[in-house]
Amino acid sequence: MARSLVLDGESLVAPGEIRRAARRFAATNPSDLIVAKAELAVSLDLSIRQFRSGVEPRAIIERLSEALHQLRRRFHPEVWDVIVPIAQSHPVAHYLHQDPLTRWSFEKPRGYSGDARLLDFIYGRPEIEDDVASSSTLGRSIYAYTRNASSSVAVRERRDILARRVDEIASARPGSIEVLAIASGHLREGPLSHALGAGAIKRWVALDQDPMSVGTVARDFAGTSVEALNGSVKSLLAGRHALGMFDFVYAAGLYDYLPDAVAIKLTKKCVSMLKPGGTFLFANFSPATDVDGYMETFMNWALLLRSEHEMGLIASESAAGADLKVSVWPGTNRSVVYCEIERQP
Repeated sequence: MARSLVLDGESLVAPGEIRRAARRFAATNPSDLIVAKAELAVSLDLSIRQFRSGVEPRAIIERLSEALHQLRRRFHPEVWDVIVPIAQSHPVAHYLHQDPLTRWSFEKPRGYSGDARLLDFIYGRPEIEDDVASSSTLGRSIYAYTRNASSSVAVRERRDILARRVDEIASARPGSIEVLAIASGHLREGPLSHALGAGAIKRWVALDQDPMSVGTVARDFAGTSVEALNGSVKSLLAGRHALGMFDFVYAAGLYDYLPDAVAIKLTKKCVSMLKPGGTFLFANFSPATDVDGYMETFMNWALLLRSEHEMGLIASESAAGADLKVSVWPGTNRSVVYCEIERQP
């Protein structure tokens, strides 16, 4: 029987739980594990020989990432679950973890995957420059690749899309719009919003369960219309916050960790907080992400990947019987899928 994963939005999510939630429960061929282990060993051993021989790091990581991506795609999740810790304990990790982005993700200093400082490495923020500068020459070379991998490019595009969407909505309702960011992190889309800088946003609530992220937002946006608030999926669903209604609600990276049942509940909640004509946008990494194997192994960053169809199903289930318009589309490199639900005026 499948194990039930309960994510309350306050507990920190372990990568193993994410992998278990994504499993397809079907019989596996016993020989698959033997083949997968053998292919993994060949790929990892080749990587460590290349590192020792001074092969250009980008070439090593590109080949290794593609090999891990194919292993993840070809074999049953239960087989993948077995080989993930094998990869993580291989001596090649010594080289890969010299990259500050890979190391931060794997070690999880804040206790959970995908934290706001990890995203700052992806954004190339000034706050992480010392960490990068203090890394080894090899580590900086690997970082030059990982911060520009398809997943990282998609994360930066996601930030830009959010800022642009805020500005588009603000331009239609100058000075009056109210925005809610769920799992806001450091709200790095905020400084990119021209409307925020121009004082054209009435209220922008940044909700996050990490007190460090909440504190960073409170400090960085002091004197603006941004309100930093400590809260979680659980507290939001339980109605613990008197937040009011919004013109724009969004959840950028949260759905990557939410099982379908929780995702549907949260979507319904977010839609219920929309003003007439308001919009809810959520995003999710997709199965087209070609560095998913590297992320799950050496970054220890497991995600629930969703296709455009699967995102549409969540929206359809959440919007049933309501007067809502649903749009689903992929990002430029298809690593992230977006879903927008608009409440009709």
